[in-house]
This record gives sequence, structure tokens and C-alpha cells, in this order.
Amino acid sequence: MNFLSHYYFERHNTDENIVIGVILPDLVKNAQKESNLYPQKEKHLFLKDPHQQSLLKGWERHLEVDRIFHNSDFFKVQTNALKQLILPACENSPVKPFFLAHIGIELVLDHILTQKGMVNIDIFYQHLIKSDKEAIEAFLKNCGVTDTSVFLKFLENFINSRYLFSYQKIENISYALNRICMRIWPKPFSEAQTEMLSEKLIIYRDAMEPEYMEIFNTIESILPPL
Repeated sequence: MNFLSHYYFERHNTDENIVIGVILPDLVKNAQKESNLYPQKEKHLFLKDPHQQSLLKGWERHLEVDRIFHNSDFFKVQTNALKQLILPACENSPVKPFFLAHIGIELVLDHILTQKGMVNIDIFYQHLIKSDKEAIEAFLKNCGVTDTSVFLKFLENFINSRYLFSYQKIENISYALNRICMRIWPKPFSEAQTEMLSEKLIIYRDAMEPEYMEIFNTIESILPPL
């Protein structure tokens, strides 16, 4: 799941360090894609600091939500549906349709959450602003990250850009998908293909919208209380 979908499960949580913790695995990967951190395997390293404990709780929450989501029938059915829909947009493109569908469904879910008012993006960012940056740096160092400056700069830019507000418009989802693909392929889509992708995403969104809460309700029913 993507940032806002992860936040959905902590939308009533008042601990800003847990809130940022639930998106921290994705933030780390976006900042330094070569990073592979496994704090859940070294829990004792974080027990002395309650803020780092909160970050770890959020991190583990992220892993559990993703595990449930990616093993759900909803994910399998919806990914296949989106894959079939976007096949024409992927013709003569190096992008693998399943890869695009996998990411696409997550971004569309974020988009629908914003459209339906199920998450408050401004409050989400307020949590990120209030989170303990010294604890985050210490957390990363405990995970084995020797140079935290790259991540901390990325986090600052992520917060200041308020990028997730752009998810309110479906055409920006196509733009986001294109940018993600550009990390792997130099020229993933032409302008015409990007426009076609937007058209397909609108069709997909409208078809999924009546049942999108199914996956959130399922995950929420399985997640243990914090």
C-alpha cells in the first residue's frame, strides 16, 4: 500500500512517531533504494527510547498491512483487472504491465481515499512535522545507516513539497506512475501513452470505487490493536 492508505489505519492515532513510522519503510526506499533495513529483527536496539519504540511500532504495522494486502484476494483480482485495462497503454513500452498495475492500484486507492474524505492530508503532514527527527536519525543509525543526511534531506523535501495533495486529481496519478517508472526505464511512456493511461485509470477507478472499502475493512479487522 502507498502512503495515504497506510495512514488510513492510523488516522485516529495521536502519536506522530507511530504515524511517520508506518510510512518510514517506503520513505527510506524512496530516499535510498539500495537500503534494506530490518529493525524488527533487532528490537532490543530501540527499547531505551520511547520515540524509537513508536517508530518501530509503526514500521511493524507497515509490514503487517502490506503482508495482508498483498496476500488478499482483493489485491489479486484488482491487480489483474487493472493489468488487462492498461495493456494498450503499455504497447511498445519497456514497462511491465503487472509492475504498473501493482503500483497503480495502490496509488488509485490513495486517490479514492482523498476524494471520499477518508483521510485528512493536512493532518497527516502535521504529524510528520511534529515527529521527532532526532529519534528518527537515531533509529536509522541503530538500523545500520551510517550517513543519515541523505534521508533527512529527502524527508525535509517530502514534507515541504506537500506532494500527496496532488493525489486528489486522477491525472496526477498517471504522472506519479510515469515518474516511478523513470527510476527504472529512461523513457517509459510517450505523451500519448500517458494520456491513455489516465483514461484507463479513470475507468478503473470508477469500477473499483463502489467496493474499495472492502480491503480497508478486511485489513482493519485483522490488525491487532497497538
